[in-house]
Amino acid sequence: MSYYVTTPIYYVNGEAHIGHAYTTFIADTMARYQRLKGEDVFFLTGTDEHGQKIEESAKACSKPTKEFADEISASFRSLWDDFGISYDKFIRTTDDEHIRGVQHAFVKMRDRGDIYKGNYEGHYCVSCETFFPQTQLVDGEFCPDCGRSTSVVKEESYFFKLSAYQQKLLDYYEANPDFILPRSRRNEVINFVKSGLFDLSITRTSFSWGVSTPDESRHVMYVWLDALLNYITALGYGGDEKEMRYWRADTHLVGKDILRFHAIYWPAFLMSLDLPLPRHIAAHGWWTRDGEKMSKSKGNVVLPREVADAYGLENLRYFMMREVPFGQDGDFSQRALIDRINGDLSNDLGNLLNRIIGMSAKYSDSLIDSRAVSQFHSSELEQMGQITQHIEKFLDEIQTHRYLEELWKLFAIGNRAIEVHAPWVKMKEGRDEEALATVALVANILARASILLHPFMPDITTTIADALGFKINTASYNAYLKDEKLLDTFTIKRVPPLFPRIDEPLLEQAPKISHPPVKEEISVEEEPDNLIGIDQFLTVALKIGTIIEAEEVAKSKKLLKLQVDLGESKPRQIVAGIKEYYSPSSLIDTQVCVVANLKPAKLMGMISEGMLLAAKDQNGLSLMRPEQQREAGSSVG
Repeated sequence: MSYYVTTPIYYVNGEAHIGHAYTTFIADTMARYQRLKGEDVFFLTGTDEHGQKIEESAKACSKPTKEFADEISASFRSLWDDFGISYDKFIRTTDDEHIRGVQHAFVKMRDRGDIYKGNYEGHYCVSCETFFPQTQLVDGEFCPDCGRSTSVVKEESYFFKLSAYQQKLLDYYEANPDFILPRSRRNEVINFVKSGLFDLSITRTSFSWGVSTPDESRHVMYVWLDALLNYITALGYGGDEKEMRYWRADTHLVGKDILRFHAIYWPAFLMSLDLPLPRHIAAHGWWTRDGEKMSKSKGNVVLPREVADAYGLENLRYFMMREVPFGQDGDFSQRALIDRINGDLSNDLGNLLNRIIGMSAKYSDSLIDSRAVSQFHSSELEQMGQITQHIEKFLDEIQTHRYLEELWKLFAIGNRAIEVHAPWVKMKEGRDEEALATVALVANILARASILLHPFMPDITTTIADALGFKINTASYNAYLKDEKLLDTFTIKRVPPLFPRIDEPLLEQAPKISHPPVKEEISVEEEPDNLIGIDQFLTVALKIGTIIEAEEVAKSKKLLKLQVDLGESKPRQIVAGIKEYYSPSSLIDTQVCVVANLKPAKLMGMISEGMLLAAKDQNGLSLMRPEQQREAGSSVG
């Protein structure tokens, strides 16, 4: 069977950061896992190089656009090569074969009647390369995704009939509940589609850096049509289609910020082209650093090459895929990385290998024989089988953290067996066969675990397997995992410590950021060095609001999502950090003081359209409320 896995193609407006590495590590792990099972794998990654944002970035650097794109694309490819990423193809959207394939798809969709010419007037976000109808904008101007100001665009455009595919998409989601992973993200896509799909503007005439339409060179294809088609043009679509045998894709790995494009636009394009839809769109979360959002202005961006050079590439791979449940946001800190290296890797895995190397050298001239393992350790073998027989379902669901969590139970069995059966005691008692059976048990645990860990840490596990006298490949996978055979007699090799302990951070710490007050709180302390005039104060619009809905924000310890009536045409959504002090039910129909003219902010992916006033001291936090009930929208001051 074949297996096709992809990363997003990375946008060439900056160098690779830790989020890019995370996506690529997962895709590489999935590809290696499937190859280990004997599948015919095609693993695609690459760079997305068209669009107005790239044209503007190149101009800001005083470079020709193609030269700018070449440099950034080469930096991505170089990093993945240095990291040993096992991709089968690195695609660039400036490749001639991609351009031909995109133009071929455009013609096919147009001939089907799904593309028509019209005039577009609406709001466009350059940063997101996305058009938004007025109804989706924040305060009639700001992008609902990134919060930046949009610009009004009016020009001739080709449109894709996205609205015609609304019910087909809903039917597909219903029939394929695992199409979007994790499942927790499925409802947000369904609700967006149910709210109504508009036909999609797919060309621009106000810039030239992109794939032109076949018949009108002044029309440049909208970047998302161009970019998404890479998944089939990489296989030769519209040209030499010999690699199209890999389609349909098994897993598209994407960040949660581009889930909508992959789960709505892409399936609609494929339906128009009469091509099968992917099996899974798997969306992961974002990474912060030490609890702070990463940004160049803060100087706290985590560069994967620097971390890998300091701590070891495979240690970084393990940390990122173990630390965070897939789909949730993760936080990178050196302390957390060090704890994983010292705990999971050094104590649990490395120390276990060192123990049997030492014991076998002392008791049997490093010879390990598995013949008596079943006789003395049937219980441990049974426990091991229960784990190895069900563990792979977690990788099939892209739950890398659960897979590794289960895998580490094997090392717990090995370490516990040594403590309980104490081979050194049995050797003193003359029970050599029983003692050496325990050593052999642990060797077999390490063998099976190293095979299962191989997709995550290929170099380290190759070293372990070499010490245990076998090679990690499909044959050993079938023999030791599927058929549950034990190792043949072998002489174990000494290896240097695989995971030296780390006591202090090896990289310069991120700069300390001075934190502004929490948005939901206003300090009651006097600040004589930060006085403002009455004119400045009067620019703040304070209003009374009535909370009509309240709910917890999933996966947040602090946030509640509120719907607040301010006497306007519709309630305001306010995301407030008061979960530790108020339950949602206690807030319904109560009144609060709201800063009503703040620029909307985005918290955990949700727009917050105001701020609650609160006071906080050593006794906790208390919301500022009117003494008596007031009409919603009443001014404060």
